[in-house]
Amino acid sequence: MNARHSTIDLPERIGGLAGLATNLFWSWDRDARRLFRTIDPQLWHITWHNPLELLRRVSPERLAALAQDPGFLELYDRVMERLDALDSGAGSWFSSRYPDLAGRSVAYFCAEFAFHNSVPIYSGGLGVLAGDHCKAASDLGVPLVAVGLLYTRGYFDQLVDVEGRQHDVDEVLERGITPLTPVLSENGDPFLTKVWLCGRWVHVGVWKLAVGRAAVHLLDTDLEINHPEDRQLSHRLYASGADVRLRQEWVLGVAGVRVLRALGVAPDVWHANEGHAGFMLIERLRELVAGGASFEQAVDKVRASSLFTTHTPVPAGHDVFAHQDLDRCVGGVWEELGISRERFLALGRPPGEDGNRFHMTTMVLRLCGRVNGVSLKHRDVSRSLWRGLWPGREPSEVPIGYVTNGVHVASWMAYPIKLLLDRHLGAGWEEELEDPELIGRIAELDDAALWEVHLQLKVQLLDFVREDAARRWRHHWNADARHLAGGGALLHSRPLTIGFARRFTSYKRADLIFRDAERLRRILVDPVRPVQIIFAGKAHPADEPGKAILQRVYRYARDPAFEGRIAFLEDYELHLAHRLVQGVDLWLNLPRPPMEACGTSGMKAALNGVPQISTADGWWAEGYDGSNGWLIADPPDGGDLDAAHAEQLYRLLENQVVPEFYDLDHAGIPATWVRRMKRAMQRALERFTARRMVREYVERYYAPAMRCEPLEDPPPSG
Repeated sequence: MNARHSTIDLPERIGGLAGLATNLFWSWDRDARRLFRTIDPQLWHITWHNPLELLRRVSPERLAALAQDPGFLELYDRVMERLDALDSGAGSWFSSRYPDLAGRSVAYFCAEFAFHNSVPIYSGGLGVLAGDHCKAASDLGVPLVAVGLLYTRGYFDQLVDVEGRQHDVDEVLERGITPLTPVLSENGDPFLTKVWLCGRWVHVGVWKLAVGRAAVHLLDTDLEINHPEDRQLSHRLYASGADVRLRQEWVLGVAGVRVLRALGVAPDVWHANEGHAGFMLIERLRELVAGGASFEQAVDKVRASSLFTTHTPVPAGHDVFAHQDLDRCVGGVWEELGISRERFLALGRPPGEDGNRFHMTTMVLRLCGRVNGVSLKHRDVSRSLWRGLWPGREPSEVPIGYVTNGVHVASWMAYPIKLLLDRHLGAGWEEELEDPELIGRIAELDDAALWEVHLQLKVQLLDFVREDAARRWRHHWNADARHLAGGGALLHSRPLTIGFARRFTSYKRADLIFRDAERLRRILVDPVRPVQIIFAGKAHPADEPGKAILQRVYRYARDPAFEGRIAFLEDYELHLAHRLVQGVDLWLNLPRPPMEACGTSGMKAALNGVPQISTADGWWAEGYDGSNGWLIADPPDGGDLDAAHAEQLYRLLENQVVPEFYDLDHAGIPATWVRRMKRAMQRALERFTARRMVREYVERYYAPAMRCEPLEDPPPSG
């Protein structure tokens, strides 16, 4: 049993529950979740599916009874056997496919990870993608160790006032009810390494998180030995201010490498997931130079074993630091690299610039021999964006590949949908998603059975929304308008229910659907074919335009002219995300092309048979096939994009989407809509799963790097 959770007093026969609760494998294993839910279904619901909190609060009498229950013990033994099997990669996809790579490993660095709502160290899509990557790596037996930062105050809790203004409230991490385990030095110290930063030593502690087979190491500077300013470095995710961000990223990259060394981990492949992790490359250069290599030799070795995944074409998504900030925070590192300050700064200088900006993505592109975008369209956009690093080449010749993102099926598909597929496809279908014949059989699902399961999930979502609105009204809200805006007046299962849950920022255009508010009102309040929309999402604390968009949406939600058909749900997080993608009828996505690198929320919805309506950007540019949702095409004349997209959206809703949803057969089932649901599920399972994504990373990047296969392309200029 984990020492930190030794206060959980369990009967000896079921003592392994404490260990199971500290490995997030339970969060996507069906039997493990059923095991915890069986202990106390109501408490499981109240604790938002947190097994550690459940075990702390359940009565000793109930635990004693379960220790004598044959049915519970049979399930317990089966789950514990699977948990024990995680220690061995034998029989996994990776060990079977790549026996020659036994003993090799991948280090995966990322600024945020989203595994479960009980560990709130994520802000959105990047973290969810990183979490799903680790889970799929565990499923496939890919030897992966991850490195991130432990944010003791998370991203932020969101409160929206009656005028729709977002307020950011600290979200304090309660470590005692998380599966985090402290890693101590051999001397018992709470830190494993230290880094020189801003003229003083910063000591770095480590917390380990078990995610199936994958080990995640989270770095922590909130230690008594550190200066008060340095303790704050692991407080807030994406803290405001370039100075703090620079120091956070230095800790992530430099201390991350040193922690792995202290733990005896020697990765063969180093994967920087977005530019925030780029200083990991600098530390490895420093190691090699300290070991006797020249700077040029060190660069060649680092490039050969490093992969960079870029996630955004949006300028604000790429970190840029002033030279004077680098001088103050990490000045002198170039001397350890055996180069001049000017040569070091040139690593992060974008092509054609002579200013004092150090661009993290530019630096990472120069030091990684393998680079990929996260969708086919994003690859093409990235090639055009960064072609200046390869002067004289056409965009098609720029050596940036792609692996389209995917989502973890076991985490995002609703349990009732899984049971339905069990009955139709047979047990073990989740391990055979590469079989096109198996995927094809989804088209034969019984319409009535699928529709019944969907309505069950929809009712659960709407009940949750109303219960949450009532709770907030009783305890927090002080105006009826907030109860209305929070979904308190949403209709039950009958209306077409649309979901939009994204980060609120300008290019995602959450307010585009309100461009003609009166036209939208007529669509929503139609007495025969009503429609309702549920919004959720946060704006970055420093994104004022994003906050303004959120405020506009909220004001429409509280407008009585819409008769309660619009809801904005506060404090979007993983628990709410699961309910939304599983329970709405239609997923709405409105990015302004080509600003969406991929986007995965629509994939999660599709896994649950929810079609999407979206612009031709990100994954939808390759995912839309004409039968799994609707496409909002770009205007052929390149005119006003917002106006053209809004007009198409209204026309699609009026002429296709709403009529199709309400076109019922003799059994009361929208048969055409249900066929579209099946196709959405098929398309997601055949092409947009994290299992497929990680397999492609292994085949295209990890395995070649592990085998030291030579790079085909010369390094970028500079």
